[in-house]
Amino acid sequence: MKLPLSPRSIGIVALGVTSLLAAAGCTSSTGGRTLGEQSQSGPGALETAQSDDYSQLPERTVDPDAAQYWDQLSPLEQAASVLMLHYPGTDVSQIKTFVDDIRPAGLILMSDNVPDPESGLAQSVAQWGQVGGLPLLVAIDQEGGLVSRLADDPGESPEDLRDQDPAQTEASFHARGEYLKSLGINTNFGIVADTTADENAAIWPRVLGTTPEAAAERVSAAVAGENGEVFSTLKHFPGHGLIEEDSHFTVPVGSIDPDQWAQTAALPFAAGIDAGAEMVMVGHLLFPEIAPEPASLSARWNQILRQQLGFDGIIVTDDLKMLRDSGEAQFADPVANAVAALNAGATLVLDIDGDTGPAATAFAHELVNGIAAAVQDGSLPHQQLREAGIRLTELRSSLAE
Repeated sequence: MKLPLSPRSIGIVALGVTSLLAAAGCTSSTGGRTLGEQSQSGPGALETAQSDDYSQLPERTVDPDAAQYWDQLSPLEQAASVLMLHYPGTDVSQIKTFVDDIRPAGLILMSDNVPDPESGLAQSVAQWGQVGGLPLLVAIDQEGGLVSRLADDPGESPEDLRDQDPAQTEASFHARGEYLKSLGINTNFGIVADTTADENAAIWPRVLGTTPEAAAERVSAAVAGENGEVFSTLKHFPGHGLIEEDSHFTVPVGSIDPDQWAQTAALPFAAGIDAGAEMVMVGHLLFPEIAPEPASLSARWNQILRQQLGFDGIIVTDDLKMLRDSGEAQFADPVANAVAALNAGATLVLDIDGDTGPAATAFAHELVNGIAAAVQDGSLPHQQLREAGIRLTELRSSLAE
């Protein structure tokens, strides 16, 4: 497939992160492998940060072809280039019309998008899976067990894997990644890096380990298993296991100090980043001691992710519709939520809304127009949107190689 970018590899490059982390008193490796690459670093211990200085991130190398591609997009196309959306149903022509109209960074597949038989998904994606000369990010939540969109997934559930050797986790996620790739899916929101020993916690059935160390081993193995098959996503940063409540229905509030977090809940995320995960999904989790807003809208949590854990990949929000479903008035406006997330440093905004095709299309236009308007009036700096859009252009370009 001929792209409007040069054929040379476009990757996500981090410069100067190691020295920055050393200055901050913590160690880590950078994430961001492209499909087919092997991670060159293994999981390492995360030390407690000794500084609260989250000011200027080191400058990253930007691929000039990706920048040129993004810069020639219209303002509405630039706004759409940072969105991961959903279109209901299995009608290929309707999905393609939606993609061609909105031109998002990607689509997330839910159960309503899966045909019978599941193998038909590959043919569907082949017809709508690119726009503007670039492949779409085609994503799915396929953890296995409780959260599964695909009945024929050969991988095991987290509950089964947590009691087995980490090597089984790697084998299971490799089989899952191969299956997803065969269906045209290139992104799995499927590696739960949360950890808890509390059986009453909402996240309990989904964790890969009941201690930070056990979870870290299996998270690292899961990323290694998916390597070369799909882009891996760690979730729900900074750690849903710290809270019993379910963030699908409320904005859970927890209590933890930074030192305690760095020595516990951070470990599986650090391990997954060291293993090469391309994405980290940030949850709607509120820890007032660290930030006054949910992590998904928090500049400080994103700075911790970038600086303390050395992550240079894609920061994706958890589904922002969950914030609206919390019933809290301050999160009722979808455009305000998206703009807040981008201002806080998110790369990719995930928002699943619209039970029908027309409703999904109208919602997508509302988001795109609202983000473009925020850039125009200055409430969202253009450079902030540009940085996110170019990161995503780089990642999408790597799929075409």
